[in-house]
Amino acid sequence: SSIHNHIILCFIMWENSYSECILSGIMSVNGKKVLHMDRNPYYGGESSSITPLEELYKRFTLPDSPPESMGRGRDWNVDLIPKFLMANGQLVKMLLYTEVTRYLDFKVVEGSFVYKGTKIFKVPSTETEALASNLMGMFEKRRFRKFLVFVANFDENDPKTFEGVDPKTTTMRDVYKKFDLGQDVIDFTGHALALYRTDEYLDHACLDTINRIKLYSESLARYGKSPYLYPLYGLGELPQGFARLSAIYGGTYMLNKPVDEIVMEGGRVIGVKSEGELARCKQLICDPSYIPDRVRKAGQVIRVICILSHPIKNTNDANSCQIIIPQNQVNRNSDIYVCMISYAHNVAAQGKYIAIVSTTVETSSPETEIEPALELLEPIDQKFVAISDLYEPTDDGTESQIFASRSYDATTHFETTCNDIKDIYKRMTGSDFDFENMKRKQNDVFGEDEQ
Repeated sequence: SSIHNHIILCFIMWENSYSECILSGIMSVNGKKVLHMDRNPYYGGESSSITPLEELYKRFTLPDSPPESMGRGRDWNVDLIPKFLMANGQLVKMLLYTEVTRYLDFKVVEGSFVYKGTKIFKVPSTETEALASNLMGMFEKRRFRKFLVFVANFDENDPKTFEGVDPKTTTMRDVYKKFDLGQDVIDFTGHALALYRTDEYLDHACLDTINRIKLYSESLARYGKSPYLYPLYGLGELPQGFARLSAIYGGTYMLNKPVDEIVMEGGRVIGVKSEGELARCKQLICDPSYIPDRVRKAGQVIRVICILSHPIKNTNDANSCQIIIPQNQVNRNSDIYVCMISYAHNVAAQGKYIAIVSTTVETSSPETEIEPALELLEPIDQKFVAISDLYEPTDDGTESQIFASRSYDATTHFETTCNDIKDIYKRMTGSDFDFENMKRKQNDVFGEDEQ
């Protein structure tokens, strides 16, 4: 039978950002009939890459157009919401399983740095680096090494590896105490390795933290320089890759399609009205902007896109890197992130760098909050400041069959977005997300019929 003859289980409408595009690809592979509508003329909604540079100036309503020194406008592809992929993380698994990797080229990000005092230090990525690092003193290094060995050997299914730690009840604070680690080391372990945004994790059971540090080390082990990857031509390539996947499995795409009304009957979604026509569906996925009455505001994120003509100081002239400023170091509740990419990724003109600073807003003057990060980037040729509201769904979709994704947080990696995707998948299908279900069907090369 041909793959297109599956029962039409559902018909889905989407706004088109990372989460929605990935889900549309996965649902199509799983035999669902997908209609993907976007009110924008381009793929990716909020999470798109902007090109040419003139378009970015317009979008941020800057009075001038880019100066000559910025090079050709079409050489720029600027992500509005920058994120790196963990080499061994969930999104890379999704890309490999669905073979969307055949549409993308990735480069390893050249280094991961952490802020301490007023300086940045490379996050040690090997034992040798850890021993040579200025982040800690000699005795601290030995204790830290013992801790890393413990984490590497830890296996939640083998109590012999626990060393007296109970993964479900011992808090991370107690694990740090057990290894006698000092505050600076705790800061960089929790924020630059386990990638937590706040310190709430300290009083939770330690298993999640141990797994996060393992993910960091395993991702790092794949390529050596850092655990992060970034696609050539920017993140706009990701939604397009999943859009192609969906199309191969019979998904339909409509760009420039306004949504006039979501049509309900008896508390359930039955379709979407657009330009006088009704598209019927059984389930609907969208971003929060389509359903203001089913989401609540959960805070704000500030993102500042900075164009530079130089690499960031003290990064060994890296053409891409991440810098994490742990909240404790700057008296805040949440971390500040800097994510830097450049002409080496085909996202900027020759010799130009794009650094994007982001954090969760905590005061009434967000721009002051990110000053420690901006100081690291000086001199800055041009800044673009965006403050976005964060929304999360108040309706889990059980009754209405409307499933909203969460807004993108300040983190500079995709792990939290993938957790949201898995959560929506579970609410929609009633079963846990299983990577095996995403494998393209055997013999189904580029969507030809199964033999």
